[in-house]
Amino acid sequence: MNDSNRTDPSDHPDFDPDRLSAQQTRAQTAPENVANRNAPGTEPGWERATLEKLAFAALNEQKATRRWKTFVRLSWLAFFVFLVWFAMHRGAATSNVSAPHTAVVEIKGEIADGADASAEFVNAALRAAFEDEGAQAVVLLINSPGGSPVQAGMMNDEIVRLKAKHKKPVYAVVGETCASAAYYVAASADRIFVDKASIVGSIGVLMDGFGFTGLMDKLGVERRLMTAGENKGFLDPFSPQTDKQRVYAQAMLDQIHQQFIAVVKNGRGKRLKETPEMFSGLFWTGQQAIELGLADQLGSLDYVAREIVKTEDIIDYTRRDNVAERLAKKFGAAIGDGAIRTLKTIPAIR
Repeated sequence: MNDSNRTDPSDHPDFDPDRLSAQQTRAQTAPENVANRNAPGTEPGWERATLEKLAFAALNEQKATRRWKTFVRLSWLAFFVFLVWFAMHRGAATSNVSAPHTAVVEIKGEIADGADASAEFVNAALRAAFEDEGAQAVVLLINSPGGSPVQAGMMNDEIVRLKAKHKKPVYAVVGETCASAAYYVAASADRIFVDKASIVGSIGVLMDGFGFTGLMDKLGVERRLMTAGENKGFLDPFSPQTDKQRVYAQAMLDQIHQQFIAVVKNGRGKRLKETPEMFSGLFWTGQQAIELGLADQLGSLDYVAREIVKTEDIIDYTRRDNVAERLAKKFGAAIGDGAIRTLKTIPAIR
């Protein structure tokens, strides 16, 4: 149809602009037209709603992330608080056990200051065991190659003191090894029980170190050591050792050796069948130790508790490393320990 033939509504004699506007308004507000206008893709309202949902979802995710981070941080804080608390409450048993039992204190590994088998830790465990009224006897469970005579002497003295004070018997039960300073401690027991294949003895003292003077001469290295005092550089590994210093060190070792011998003789008494080799530093099997009087009879911890103490219930009073200390040793204290020990100025006496 040609546009020129169309009729303009405003040319109609009955045309009313106000009525036409009202009709258009009613058409726009009709329910079916409103539904069509709100349908997705027809108006921008649905986009806003979708954006709001996405925004709220992002906020919720951020809140969940913050909550998780807070939980993790609080968990780590609780963990470290637990470590601190555990470090302050060492593993030694308390004296609140009243039922009859056999008390055990383990001496394991090297006897040295700062080690598990140190006088500080062992003596604390011994005091707790002796002070417990339910402990019928105290058993030293020993598996050690020895170590410091100072630490061993402190343990021996404390055992003798506690036995006299509390009137309780002390038995030593040897596992794999009870040598040198470990036997120094065992000698304080009323009776010593061993396995037939245990290693017992090594009643002697040694002091070891290194000397690098010959190597330094070959390399052309000059040692420049300045001291105030004639013997201040005594036992320095980079300086030659004089005859006078060697005699002095030997006299010191002999004196400590005689202290060791006196402790063994005092502890074992007439049970010893002394031989020229007994205090020479040699060691023997458990069976041989019984024959020499260095031990009394074969027996294990369970045997002693059951047959000797007559109380099969066993309570361990040994002080143990807690979690914090194990972590410290693993990640800190052990770093460079071998090098430090090698280069120590004063050799250890064992």
